[in-house]
Formats: sequence, C-alpha cells, structure tokens
Amino acid sequence: MKLVVDTMGGDLGSGVIVEGILDFLKQNPNVEIIAVGRKEDLTALEGKCRIIHAPDIVPMEAGALEVMRLRNSSMMVALKLLKDEQLDGIISCGSTGGFLAASTITLKLITGVKRAALVAPFPTYIKGKKVVILDIGANNENSPEELHQFAVMGRLYSQSVFGVKEPQVFLLSNGTEEGKGSPEVKEAQKLLKDFPGYQGNIEARVALDGRADVIVTDGFTGNVFLKGTEGIAKFMSSLMKKAFKKNFWTKLGYLHVRKGIKEIAETMDYKSTGGAMLLGLNGVVVKAHGSSDAYSFKCALDVAKKLAENKVIDKIKEGMSNV
Repeated sequence: MKLVVDTMGGDLGSGVIVEGILDFLKQNPNVEIIAVGRKEDLTALEGKCRIIHAPDIVPMEAGALEVMRLRNSSMMVALKLLKDEQLDGIISCGSTGGFLAASTITLKLITGVKRAALVAPFPTYIKGKKVVILDIGANNENSPEELHQFAVMGRLYSQSVFGVKEPQVFLLSNGTEEGKGSPEVKEAQKLLKDFPGYQGNIEARVALDGRADVIVTDGFTGNVFLKGTEGIAKFMSSLMKKAFKKNFWTKLGYLHVRKGIKEIAETMDYKSTGGAMLLGLNGVVVKAHGSSDAYSFKCALDVAKKLAENKVIDKIKEGMSNV
C-alpha cells in the first residue's frame, strides 16, 4: 500500500506531521509513505519515506482557482502523485476548502455522484459503536437528490468500514415526525421512503445514543453539528477537571473514578477519529483536522489505510451504478 501525505498547511507545522508519520510506520512497516513538503522540514523521514520537495503552502482562505494555480504547493504535488501513480490514498490537514476543491477537480466525481460529502464516524453511548454522519462540511447546501445519494454512500461506508450488515439510516432534522424539517429534508424523506434501513428523522440530542448507524444531513447543518459536539466535549472535559481539582476531597474522589473518567475522555476524544473522508471521488481522500497533533495525524493515516484496505471506492462505484 502507498499513501501520499501533504505535510504542510497544518496549524502546528510539519514537525507534528513527521512525528505522526513515524508513529504510524512503527505499526505499519509494510505501508509506503510519500511525504510531500519542504525537504529541509522532512529530514527525520530520510531513509523511511520517499520525500518529494514542494516549497509552497496553500493559504487557508484559498479558493479553487488559486489552489489549482499553485502547482508547486505540497497539496497540488501530492494530488498529482495520487492520480498519476494510482496511489492508495492521500492525507492533508491543510486548507479544507482548497483541499476539497482541488481533490474534486483533480480526481473527478464517481460516475453518477452529484456531489462529494465529508463523512466521519462519531462516538455513541454504546461502547465501541460508531455512527457515520455525512455531510459534515463539504457543501453549504444540498438538494434532496444529493441527500439521497449521501444515504447510499453512507450505508456502503458503514457496511465496508464497520461491518454493519443492515445499517439503520436516519435524516437529521428538528423533529422526529414525518413532515418535519427543511424543504430539502421533507423531499428527501419521500425519496428515502423505501430505502434499505431507513428509519425516518432523528434529532441532534439523540443522534449519538447508538440507535443510528448512518445519519444524513446537508453540509451546513452537519458542520454545525460537528463543531458543536467538539465544543461540548471540550466544555465537559474542562468542567470535570475543574470539579475534581476543587479541594482535597474531590481529588481523593477522583482516585476512585479515574478509570471511568478515562473511558469518557477516550470516547469523547474527537482527535481519535483522525479526520474525515471526502466520499464520492475516484480516490481515498482524507482531510485531517487543521489543528492535528502527532497522535491525531497518525489516526488520520490509520483511517486512510483502513479505507483503502476495505476498497471503499470500488464499493461506492458499484453501489452508485445500481442507483
């Protein structure tokens, strides 16, 4: 397996990306990593990875046209390598908008797919169970037909990556009753009426209780949901730390519950998901968090490897041909 990494553009610099790559290679010595970026920043990878020099960084605010013009940027060089050499996947924590636009233009949409969607697994109340949510930010708005396609791709993703035989599929809405939701959601309800495993609407407050395997939403709403859950996770973590540090007795109490607290922290840790896949393109494209540290980026590499191993792209192509 060969994965190409855009090592530039992250909030914390190339150093944490390099560290994440080295950690990944310790556990996956049979995977070849092609690291793209400034050579002088990648010396620790010499002899362990193939290094491609690319001096330019894609600005965070860059639009599609600007990104495509930056031919010497680490992002564009990595994408060209992915396409030209038929590599197994690409990972970047650079500009989200730029990466999504450049990936779509370079790799093209799978035949039949109207729009790509960012998909990521979220934790649930049930230990070890993940719920797949899409779109979480590739689009600002989506049509009912696109939401229907997200359901198709999300179902295939859940089956391929998590081994769920018959995924339970829901539409994210402001009420569980049929007829609730935006005009697009109401129309999507009609299109999904006979869809395998479709269970109707689900509200955000119960989205992570374990009943759903796939939750479909437009990109704007999905991105708000993503950032809201990340914010709540940080908020709850801060409150718990403050509560246990209050006095001697609370610190003593922590000793009795620290195992449970550790499990909560691991469940709520969004960094462990690594990143989101841009589903619907002719290639495995993983967008890591812009603020990725070494651990988070290593998890993003794990995601790309798992997606490639499970041949998710081939399964989506087959699934979309039957729609």
